[in-house]
Amino acid sequence: MAQRALSISAGLALAILTLGPIAAVLIRAGGLGSFRPGDFEALQFTVWQALLSGFFSTLLAIPVARALARRQFFGRRLLISLLGAPFILPVIVAVMGLIAVFGQNGILNSGLAAFGGPRLDIYGLHGVVLAHVFFNLPLATRMLLQAWLAIPAERFRLAASLGLTPWGQFLTLEWPLIRRIAPGAFAVIFVICLTSFAVALTLGGGPRATTVELAIYQAMRFDFDLGRAAMLALMQLGLATVAGLIALKLAPSQGFGVGRGRQVPRWDGRSTMARTFDMIWIFLAAAFLLVPLALVVLKGMPGLFAGAGQGTWTAAKHSVLVALASTALSMVWALPLANRKGELLSVAAIAISPLVIGTGLFLILRPFVNPFTMALPVTTVVNAMMALPFALRILRPEAEAVEHDFGRLRQTLRLTTWAWFTRVWLPRLRRPMGFAAGLTAALAMGDLGVIALFADPDRATLPLQVYRLMGAYQMEAAAGAALLLLILSFGLFWLFDRGGRAGADT
Repeated sequence: MAQRALSISAGLALAILTLGPIAAVLIRAGGLGSFRPGDFEALQFTVWQALLSGFFSTLLAIPVARALARRQFFGRRLLISLLGAPFILPVIVAVMGLIAVFGQNGILNSGLAAFGGPRLDIYGLHGVVLAHVFFNLPLATRMLLQAWLAIPAERFRLAASLGLTPWGQFLTLEWPLIRRIAPGAFAVIFVICLTSFAVALTLGGGPRATTVELAIYQAMRFDFDLGRAAMLALMQLGLATVAGLIALKLAPSQGFGVGRGRQVPRWDGRSTMARTFDMIWIFLAAAFLLVPLALVVLKGMPGLFAGAGQGTWTAAKHSVLVALASTALSMVWALPLANRKGELLSVAAIAISPLVIGTGLFLILRPFVNPFTMALPVTTVVNAMMALPFALRILRPEAEAVEHDFGRLRQTLRLTTWAWFTRVWLPRLRRPMGFAAGLTAALAMGDLGVIALFADPDRATLPLQVYRLMGAYQMEAAAGAALLLLILSFGLFWLFDRGGRAGADT
């Protein structure tokens, strides 16, 4: 009974913090605003860049996943593990790495200039799409690779015994897999790219490369047109809802059946051309992911201490405190909601613009306190809300498994809620809780959203400090701050994840 009461209370708190700020914005604005010509352009750009990002991320992931599925080489497991890094990588750090490679003074343009070639411009539509592919190519690759490795070995043995050519084997086994998985991967990436903010803010390059989320930021930050911001937020909510329903519709249903779990050699990739083709794709994918990160480290080392006098270390302290507080709040929130209804409710929170939620919270707090002094607490709450769906996606399956496996034992022993929570439930969820907490902390460390609206120089977080240093053309200090952000983000993720696994049952 107490557990159900906690679940209901957590759900009500989430619903109030989702709908209450929107109502505050609408009341303060006196209703919805009207469209401007630039809003339609922002909508067109948002949809177009999301389509391109999803298409190229999924298309390029196909040969990479296929190569990883049929090749064994030194460092393969490490490379596959690194494919998850861009998801927890702070956006502003990834942008710094991409600029170091593709920017005006990047290594690619330097190489082209040495041979008399034209310079490439990273800013604009192509820059936004490039950054989104950087983040989402690993996601699509992992989705396809997981499905590729799930093909029973008996299917490949049967294909070999029937004498199918490599092309015939591809059409019989692999092409149906691509048709089943790729549309869903594309839809998921499309939804993620619809709410792009930090990438468009740093790489958009002007009004022609404005996303709906960035238009919301501009309406609030520069025009204080809350009615227009609310209208744009509802438009974005509609887009995300439709795209989310399509993603669910395209989710993979049935697979290739079950096998005996054995591994057999692949006969379709033994030719020299096939080996060369696979290794080229693996090399290109590894270089695309790892070179920007390596350049962030190399360029950031000289400037690691250069920006300390300009508030970098203070901003780092703010970011760590916000990340820790967001993690604690998100975990306390997630544990009572670790069920199907709770996960469904949490998805609605990320479909609404965090900028609108943050603004609504500031309007609610304004009669009682100076809202600008609440920039960090409000950022903490919004970050916890945005990370909640990811935490529940990790926790819910394990929580339901514990309830299924030990529920009858609980009733037989008549365990109290506290005894059940401390002796059974929490110890069994320790490992996924550590991973969820690490993911939440990393996402909160790298967030550049609400804080960009309301923070003053004394309350900036590290991502905002990096953006400000870039805007002031202090690139060495910005590189150092970006390296510090990278270290702290991965460090927090490692500490929480390691803490969840230490001493846990294996």
